[in-house]
Amino acid sequence: MAWNPWRGLGNLPREVWWLALVTFINRAGMMALPFLVLYLTKHRGYAPTTAGFALTLYGFSALLSAPFAGRLSDRIGPWRQMELSLLFSGGLLILFPWVRNLESTLGLIVLWAVVSEAFRPASLAAIVDLVQPEQRKAAYSLNRLAINLGMSIGPLAGGFILLVSYPLLFWVDGATSLAAGLFLLSKRHVRAPHTAPAASSPLRLQSLRDTRLRYFLLAIVPVVLVFFQHNGTLPLFLVRDLHLPESAYGMLFTVNTLLIVALEVPLNLAMTHWPHRHALALGAFLIAAGFGVTGFAGGFASAAAAVAVWTFGEMIFLPGAAAYMAEIAPAAQRGEYMGMYQMTFSLGFTLSGALGTFIFERLGAGNLWTIMFLAGSLSACLLRQIKSQPSRPPHA
Repeated sequence: MAWNPWRGLGNLPREVWWLALVTFINRAGMMALPFLVLYLTKHRGYAPTTAGFALTLYGFSALLSAPFAGRLSDRIGPWRQMELSLLFSGGLLILFPWVRNLESTLGLIVLWAVVSEAFRPASLAAIVDLVQPEQRKAAYSLNRLAINLGMSIGPLAGGFILLVSYPLLFWVDGATSLAAGLFLLSKRHVRAPHTAPAASSPLRLQSLRDTRLRYFLLAIVPVVLVFFQHNGTLPLFLVRDLHLPESAYGMLFTVNTLLIVALEVPLNLAMTHWPHRHALALGAFLIAAGFGVTGFAGGFASAAAAVAVWTFGEMIFLPGAAAYMAEIAPAAQRGEYMGMYQMTFSLGFTLSGALGTFIFERLGAGNLWTIMFLAGSLSACLLRQIKSQPSRPPHA
């Protein structure tokens, strides 16, 4: 029998494949956020610190809303929440280039963050609802495959589109979000209805009582902060320090996503039986090492080599972290737990925008990448201590 590295994707429910297709459509058009810093600095003329503040505002808005978006997903159902998120975020993106003053731009960024990021905890919770525990690795790998196939198109195309028109980035991104939302609406009549849990206060986050959840989220904050440097300081470093064209950033994204498309599924299937603490610690360390060696890059080839190192960390860490969250989340609180997980990523995004650009401007790129290596290594040490057995659900 011929070796098939994607054999673990067989027998998944049709809804998992629908979600993968929606994710692919949406990510294939994802151009606005990766190039937001360059749009604000080069097209709108704002200082790098202002662009960094805009990224911070996006992350802070997503940070505050994520746990409640997760609870909303538990109440109205993850599929309905994904529909609303895609349709409204598409409309906001189409409007974005016509907003001219700074205050309105920042206000729109807040709305964009809240609406767009509501998709993530809902999609993670939907996967847990659809598959058996033994299928979770395969389902999350398929979702990641869709994300990265889309990302191999979106940022690369965006890098060339911005050479023609920065506003066109937002219009294409918005159009793909609308298309994905309409596809989900077309499948509404063949989906199983959602049964909401017993009513409770929407502001009461019971997941915070779970000590293992709290430890895990605190442990991943440093490495998430490191990982999100690819959205903020990495493009500035490539353009300002290495003097590469803006399109090089899109091509580095393609290096990242092509590696993931080729290797993530077989890599995770091979590591299925690894304890969570071993896999997550290794993934965090590789992310730290990849961004750490970025400081030694002297051109496109060496920058691509650094991207390859942290890409291997990403391929191990992100599916493993989602699977760990699925393991410890009680059935009636999956959206809330995934919202808390997403909140932690938003916190890392927020800190990466503010602290990354601050360190970059005040201390220089070399110190920035050294600090990122140390932060990611701290997460690796902390993750080495987590337990692999499921925890009990927190009591009301």
